[in-house]
Order: sequence, then C-alpha cells, then structure tokens
Amino acid sequence: MITVVGTGTGTAYDPRALLGAGLVVGGRRHLDAVRLPEGAERIVLGPLGPALDAMERYVARERRVVVLASGDPGFFGIVRALAERFGPERLDVRPGVSSVAAAFARLGLPWDDAVVVSAHGRDLRTAVQVCRARPKVAVLTGPGAGPAELGAALARTPAGDRVLVVARALGDPAHERVERVTPAEAAGRDWGTAVNVVLCLDGSRLLGGARTVAGFAEGPAGWALPEDAFAHRDSMITKFEVRALALARLGPRLGDLVWDVGAGSGSVAVECARLGAAVVAVEKAADGVERIRANAAAHGVDVAVVHGAAPAALSGLDDPDAVFVGGGGRELPGIVGVCARRARRTVVVAVAALDRVPAARAALTAAGFVCDGVLLQSSRLAPLPGDVTRLAATNPVFLLWGVRPPVSSEGVSQ
Repeated sequence: MITVVGTGTGTAYDPRALLGAGLVVGGRRHLDAVRLPEGAERIVLGPLGPALDAMERYVARERRVVVLASGDPGFFGIVRALAERFGPERLDVRPGVSSVAAAFARLGLPWDDAVVVSAHGRDLRTAVQVCRARPKVAVLTGPGAGPAELGAALARTPAGDRVLVVARALGDPAHERVERVTPAEAAGRDWGTAVNVVLCLDGSRLLGGARTVAGFAEGPAGWALPEDAFAHRDSMITKFEVRALALARLGPRLGDLVWDVGAGSGSVAVECARLGAAVVAVEKAADGVERIRANAAAHGVDVAVVHGAAPAALSGLDDPDAVFVGGGGRELPGIVGVCARRARRTVVVAVAALDRVPAARAALTAAGFVCDGVLLQSSRLAPLPGDVTRLAATNPVFLLWGVRPPVSSEGVSQ
C-alpha cells in the first residue's frame, strides 16, 4: 500500500501516517519537517522515474510506502502518476487543503467559478490566454513560469483591469504572504521559490450567482448570432452565415489566442470570446474601436482592442493560434501574409471582391498553409405583405482558410 499525505497550506500533519513505513518519499522540505521511522529509507523527489522505480521495489516486497506532498495531491499532484503506475486500489490518499482553496480562502472569495490552470512544467502560454479570457483564474506556478513571467506576458497586451494575487508559503505562519500587484509590478520583482499559486482576478467580476457547474462557465447555447445582436454601422458586419463557417474553421477554445484583424463591429471577436478564447481585435477606425468595446461589454466577454492599421499594429502582439481577417483593400495580401507567418494553427479570410481572392490564397500557401475555401451565397426568408414570404439574397462572400500542416517528431510536415 502507498499512503499519500497532503501537508502544508494549513493542514495539520498526523505523525501516525508514517508508522511502519519502509520508504518515505517527498520534497526536501517535507522530509526535513518529519521524523522518519527507525530504519526507513528516504528519497528526495527530483526526477519522478527513479522514485517510482524505488517505490515499485518496496510494493513488490509488500513493504509500506509513504509519499509526502503539498496540499491536495489529487489536484494537479502526484496521485495521477501513482495511480497510473500502481493502480488506484493501491493508494491511500489523505488530502490536505489545496493551495488554490487556501489562497481564495485568504481573500474571502468563493472559487467554484474559478478556472484553474497549471503552468508547472508546462508552457506558460496556455495560462496567459486563460487569464486574458476569464475573470477569475488560479495559476499553479513553477520554475520559469512564476508571477514575474505571467505578469510580463499579461502586460504586453491589454487584459482589462486584472490584478494578480501572489500567494507564498501558505500555511507557514512566519513566512506566509498574500500580495496584490498589477501585472507590470509582478513582472519587475523576484518572487523567490516559495510561491504556491497566483490568482488573476478581474475586480469587477469577483462574485456572481450560484453555480451548477464548477470552473469554466458553460459554453453559449448558440453562436453565429444575428446581426442585430451587435451594434454596427451601415450593415458593415460579418453576416451570421459567414460567421458560422468562420468560427468552425477558427475553432476558438479556452487557452487559445485569436486575432480579429479589421474587426469592424467585432462580431467575430465577441463570438470567439464567448467560446472561451482570449481575443485581440485590431481596428483602424476610432468609432469602430468604441463599437467593439461596447459589443464586448454587452455580451459580457473580454476583448482586447488595438487601435491601429494592420499589419503594423500586429507587431507588438503575441503570436495567435488562429486569425480572422475581414475586409481589406490593396493591403490584404500583405496582411494575410503577416498573419499566416505568425499563426500557430489557422487563418480565415473573408473577401467580398473576387479580384482579391487569388492574392489572399497565394499569401496563405506561400506561408506553408494548406488552403481551401468556399463561396457563400445565401438567401434568407423575408416577409411580404399578404402573409407571404420571399427569398432575399445576401451579398456573396468568399471564405478562405489556411491550416498549418502537422509536424512530425522529426520536424517534417506530414
């Protein structure tokens, strides 16, 4: 049997958990804080593989193993690796209070509506995009992915009124610190090694109604909203039929960053944000910038708006997962080319003028994308006097999309 004990963050440690242990495994600070049983071997956790091999030898001889971990070891902790190696039936898990629960408790806030993302041993990029998209996020940090790095990334692009709460040494009365800082302030400090968790909060949306499903809010009941769901100028808006296919090809989701270039009313940007993505809308018209902000606020989502003309306005932005390019005149091929060189997954282009299609397609293929497209031409039901209905044609639109081919482990496109 392997006993897994969660310690720290205010959890009282029961020394009886170590009785009869032949092997005790844990971080150095966990092991230094306990008295080992007579004759017990101790292993300081570093690379997990050798520790698991040692545990397997003890389990095979039916000798008791104890693993000391922080907080709740079943929450982004070692329980997953142990269950995969030895099977859940061989584990006796005694959880403590997780660092996430402890941090929110220190602030007096509920956290059933928080999204929790781990950057420990993982790419920080996903955590950054989740923080941009959601109003209440807990980030589990690690070396190279701590408060300074998170703050620096958030400070590069407008992220609303976000504040970072850095929780250190939780459960240690002498050293515990819980500090509120701006992303820029976090970026300029050395936080040391005692950080447990960083909360990224939108101060205007810390409390909400009762939840049924914890974590990420349920997705929208529908998308490709009608045009009258958005403020727009002179019908200058991506029609819902076009938006529906564009969203299908963009595939926006939590953890993604999407650019909406030449955003106009921001209808595509808002819809991507409703589906969970972090979104940057780039718009050169000042009245368009205000319209995008108003539409985002009306739908309760975060959209960072950059006032400027592409491609120059794109230079300071983080690389996106997906890009939507709407409109565009003579500059369209250059804009598509810049977006295609920087997009990680896909670029979708809506073009009304037939003459622009070949150049836009060439820009996608020149960047190594596999390109496809369709001409969308729909007719909507429209009422006529006398309780009859006619078909009203909408303007045809070409929708092109380029998809970056997958790369094999040898680095060669398949």
